[in-house]
Amino acid sequence: MKAVVATRYGPPEDYAVAEVPAPRPGPGQIQVRIAAASVNPGDVRLPSGDFHDVAPLEFPHVPGNDFAGTVSAVGAGVTAFRVGDEIFGQAVPRALRAMTGVPRPSLSTGSLAEYAVFEADTPFLAHRPAGLDVETAAALPTVGLAVRALMATAAVRAGETALVVGATGGVGTALLPVLAAAKARVIATATAADAETVRALGADEVIGYAESAYPSDVDVVFNLVLPSDRLTRVASAVRPGGRLLTITYPVPRQEWIGRDDVALRFVLDMAGAFGGMREVAEMAGRGELVATIGRRYTLDQGAQACIDFVRRHTTGKLVVTMGDVRDN
Repeated sequence: MKAVVATRYGPPEDYAVAEVPAPRPGPGQIQVRIAAASVNPGDVRLPSGDFHDVAPLEFPHVPGNDFAGTVSAVGAGVTAFRVGDEIFGQAVPRALRAMTGVPRPSLSTGSLAEYAVFEADTPFLAHRPAGLDVETAAALPTVGLAVRALMATAAVRAGETALVVGATGGVGTALLPVLAAAKARVIATATAADAETVRALGADEVIGYAESAYPSDVDVVFNLVLPSDRLTRVASAVRPGGRLLTITYPVPRQEWIGRDDVALRFVLDMAGAFGGMREVAEMAGRGELVATIGRRYTLDQGAQACIDFVRRHTTGKLVVTMGDVRDN
């Protein structure tokens, strides 16, 4: 099969599209013929070597967490899925098993490939609803899970002011409409070129990325892009008693932000405590959760998609399709 492959630690410029053996499912696992996948930060950070000490990779390594596709084979003991089922979901590389900290981690051989193997018994795989097209389904999993966890943790109330740092990324573009629906006043960081896009998604005010542009007395800040050891200036925008939520590594410490009157929360739901893929599908079906697809690639362009994710300013999700998905 064809797959995006990293053969050693290094930047995405070292990735290639190559022929590798198709993975086969073992007991409790399913093989999926991938129709589309989307790119996430972990897809490029793991092969960079950032987590080599805690999660060493075996090479060749196929990146890719999010996907939509068709079940093509099932292992012994699998009852939740059958061959031919249209599914979508999220799964992390097997190298991260120990880091997940949950008894049923959602693991994969990598979705930027024609075929991938997944653990069947997790909340992060679900049947794809008929009204959810393949590309959108591939773009939604990680951002949908993140948005659900962020909103549940933040408990945003109507009339509160929310600052979204990194509003033009995959999570940001999905979070803005949800905040607007919660009747929050939303301030979003974005470039001038993206201002119209984020306003259309629900931002009441758009500011630049410069720290000097941050407002004051914000009720809740959602940090979606800055490293979590560099949040001192962001924290100064929060009112006393307000909340600062972040989804980026390293896991933050209260002393790093220089304030003890702000509730600092690192949000990463590896256990599905705030809902899994079924709940993401339900939100999408009700029109409450949307995915913004900024660029589309073929599998032959999959390595370039990873390069663009790192090197270019992008809006929304980058989606890689494995073939003709127009009729799916």
